[in-house]
Amino acid sequence: MRITFLADVEQRPRRVAVGEFDGVHLGHRAVIQGSDTVLTFEPHPLTVVRPDAAPKLLTTLERKAELVAELGVEELVVIPFDRAFAQRSAEDFVDRVLVEALQATHVAVGENFRFGHSAEGDTRLLTADPRFETRVVPLVEANGEVVSSSHIRGLVLAGEVDVAARFLGAPFAMRGEVVSGDRRGRELGFPTANLIPDQALIQPGHGIYAARASWGEEVRCAAVNVGVRPTFKTDLVVLVEAFLLDWSGDLYGEQLTIEFLARLRGERRFDSAEALIEQMHRDVEDARAVYAAHSATVPRR
Repeated sequence: MRITFLADVEQRPRRVAVGEFDGVHLGHRAVIQGSDTVLTFEPHPLTVVRPDAAPKLLTTLERKAELVAELGVEELVVIPFDRAFAQRSAEDFVDRVLVEALQATHVAVGENFRFGHSAEGDTRLLTADPRFETRVVPLVEANGEVVSSSHIRGLVLAGEVDVAARFLGAPFAMRGEVVSGDRRGRELGFPTANLIPDQALIQPGHGIYAARASWGEEVRCAAVNVGVRPTFKTDLVVLVEAFLLDWSGDLYGEQLTIEFLARLRGERRFDSAEALIEQMHRDVEDARAVYAAHSATVPRR
C-alpha cells in the first residue's frame, strides 16, 4: 500500500473512493469496494473548521492505510487539510483534485458526503458531472442501526467493544509502544505490558477486557485493564495494561496491538490486594473463555 500526498500523485486514470474513512467500518468498505484508490484527509477536517467539535479518532493514518490495503486497494492518497484547503469551493475540488490531479474515471462516495467551502458540495454535484461516473452508496445498517464512525466511537467509549466490532467488521484495536510501569502487576503475580493511550484516539471506557494481543508474529490471549487502578494510590494517569496469558518476557519498546473482544467487568476498588488477586484470577479465566470462543470466528484486524 502506498501512502501518497496529493501533490505527489502520478498521472494515471483512477477509480476513486472519497471520504474520511475513520475506522474503515462496514459502511466505508461498501464505498471503497471496486476502487483502486482511496482519497482521504489528514487531519480530520473538523479539527480545522470546528475544533471544538473534532472527535477523537478510531484509527491513525497508518492504521487506516493498513485496513484499506486489506481491501485490495492499491493507493491511499492524502490531502493535507488546512484552512486554505477548507476555503476551496466544491467546484474547485472536483476540477483540481478529482479530474486534474487524480484523473478519476469513477468516483464513489457515501450518500451523506459533503465537500467544499461550507460543505456546499454534495452527491448531486458529483452525479451531474459527465467527466466521471459517480456511485453513491446508501448508508449501511447492521442490527437495525446505521453504521457510522460517531456511533462506533460512542460504543467503544461505553465499553461495548463487542457491539462496535459488528459495525467495524472486526475488533476495535489499539496499538502503541510498550512502556515501563510501576511493576505493580508483577508484584501481584500478573506482570503486564503497558501502553499509554494516544490522546488523539478514542479509548475503551474504564474496565477489564478480554483481548487478543499481538507483536511481530506472536499472538496471545490477554486480560486488559483500561483505567487508573483505583485499589492503589496512583497519579490517575490512564493506562492500558495487558496481562498476556501463557507468555513471559520483556516487551519494552515493542509495538503491541490489542484487539478488544469483550468487556468483562467495570474497574473498581478492592479492599485488599488479596481480594484483587482473587478477582484477577477470575478475570484471566473469563478472558481465556472469550478468546477461545472468538478465535475461530472473529478475523484479525
